[in-house]
Amino acid sequence: MTNRSSIRPLVGTCVLAAILSGCAQPASQSTVSAHVAAATQAAGTDLQPLLVLCKPAPATRPPQAEADRGIAALINKPPPPPGKAFDNLYYVGADWVSAWAIKTSDGIILIDALNNEAEATALIDGGMRKLGLDPAQIKYVIVTHGHGDHYGGARYLVQKYRPRIVMSEVDWKMTETQLEFTTPLWGAPPQRDLAVKDGDRITLGDTTVTVYLTPGHTMGTITPVFDVKSGGRSYRTLLWGGTAFNFGKDIPRLDSYIQATERMSTVAKEQKVDVLLSNHSGYDNALPRLEALRQQPGLQPNPFVIGNDAVLRGLTVMNECARATRDRFTMQ
Repeated sequence: MTNRSSIRPLVGTCVLAAILSGCAQPASQSTVSAHVAAATQAAGTDLQPLLVLCKPAPATRPPQAEADRGIAALINKPPPPPGKAFDNLYYVGADWVSAWAIKTSDGIILIDALNNEAEATALIDGGMRKLGLDPAQIKYVIVTHGHGDHYGGARYLVQKYRPRIVMSEVDWKMTETQLEFTTPLWGAPPQRDLAVKDGDRITLGDTTVTVYLTPGHTMGTITPVFDVKSGGRSYRTLLWGGTAFNFGKDIPRLDSYIQATERMSTVAKEQKVDVLLSNHSGYDNALPRLEALRQQPGLQPNPFVIGNDAVLRGLTVMNECARATRDRFTMQ
């Protein structure tokens, strides 16, 4: 966490007071540097992937052709093998974008549906079968936010297995009216189904997933919180629903992101969250951790269990990088 001794050499007393107290302070290169320093300290050596958020974000979105090329390159990366992260949680995602399957006593809750039907067929459907799961048991698909890399395979799953599709009201409206991002590489948005609001719970058998509205990445991003099991113990888990600042120069949206990370830090502390996951594997080290478990099944301690302090530090990194990005944009 941020402390006085680590920041004082970098910024003046007034800026330091602003960082520590949250009071208003004009954006400057000094405030940007202070936020990046605070994020770097919070990241330590174990949360380095999150520091990519502190790099300058583009003020405008790329042209469609450039965006399509970038998405195609990510989709074309060879997918990892599916893997078991916990006794009741499985990874059935791609190299770039994640899909997580929660096994309950009465079926499966899937978090996100990848880019398109081809990925849903090969990675979700096929991946589950490789892990001994029955994809016909998918009862809910929670879509963390309304971008096609998370909903693109949902229509295929609905057509084949008839799960309920869950998304926030805000992002249902966005996918029904004006898509924020679109590319022919993504499947079409699913048809409206279950709309959830902040604090709603989805219960299936012995498992309850609580969804929190965490606007920023989209204004309807939701973050699921649930329990996972390993070695006879349960661990509270938070899966951050939308991470990157890929929406251009939008100060109010960054403010929403900052407030969401602060709010979820309180939730994580109160609920003693020990596991911090992402819907993009580059942020949570999911793939090397799955490989470690593949090499040593039942490895203890489970490499995904990072502890409450590290979870709070991860949320601090996201918060401070969002503040740095906001200050950069404010100065433009």
